[in-house]
Amino acid sequence: MAKFCPLFSSSSGNSVYIGSGEDAILVDVGLSCKRTEEALYNIGVSPESIKAVFITHEHSDHVSGLRVFASKYNITAYATEGTLGALEKSGTINGKFPFKQVSTAGDEIASLLVKPFYTSHDAKESCGYTVETADGRKLAVCTDLGVVTPEVEAALTGCDLVLLESNHDIRMLENGPYPYPLIQRIKSDRGHLSNESCADFAKRLIEGGTTRLVLGHLSQQNNFPELAFQTTFSALEELGAKADSDYILKVAKPVWEGRAMIL
Repeated sequence: MAKFCPLFSSSSGNSVYIGSGEDAILVDVGLSCKRTEEALYNIGVSPESIKAVFITHEHSDHVSGLRVFASKYNITAYATEGTLGALEKSGTINGKFPFKQVSTAGDEIASLLVKPFYTSHDAKESCGYTVETADGRKLAVCTDLGVVTPEVEAALTGCDLVLLESNHDIRMLENGPYPYPLIQRIKSDRGHLSNESCADFAKRLIEGGTTRLVLGHLSQQNNFPELAFQTTFSALEELGAKADSDYILKVAKPVWEGRAMIL
């Protein structure tokens, strides 16, 4: 049995809990240690049960709480070579907690097998992760990507559950308060995935066997949860997929308010 919970998911902070039995990891620690502890306790999980933290990239909304959290609980942080270099340069990695470079073949964390896949984002060497459990479940965390590459598609196809970025509505972004260079960055192939691009990929995931989709990393300035949900829901409806029987669709809020999803 696998448990999945996006503790935080927004442009302000991101962290995902994945557990199977007594084995558990976090993907990113984007808010403070205190906030992360509170979020874990709220879903009935002790921070001491976390076996490792896997970092997607070095941007602050993914690592703000890493140094204190990993140091306090002596947890190993895993990341790509480029991300580790960026974290060392920023002082986030400071010798007070262990860290390792992720293996493309996968890292075994007790009963969990965690594999990276590279993403297109304006960071040193960003990635997402798939997690395979001992009972054959496969989950994925995939945010902060400007485009769905063949590598991303291959990694996520066939996953039981996928947390997929649905960052912005294009019209809201283009007509919002952001300066032109930032708008172009977000829209680029090294930016963030729009609601429309997310919905298009979601159709292929459902066709490939995914039964649970969680839309994440929503912009608080350029999106609404209802809009992100409706964009993907409508695309899946056009496909002929039926909600709650063929798939379950949820939106990850800035702070998760429910219980962990069970697979």
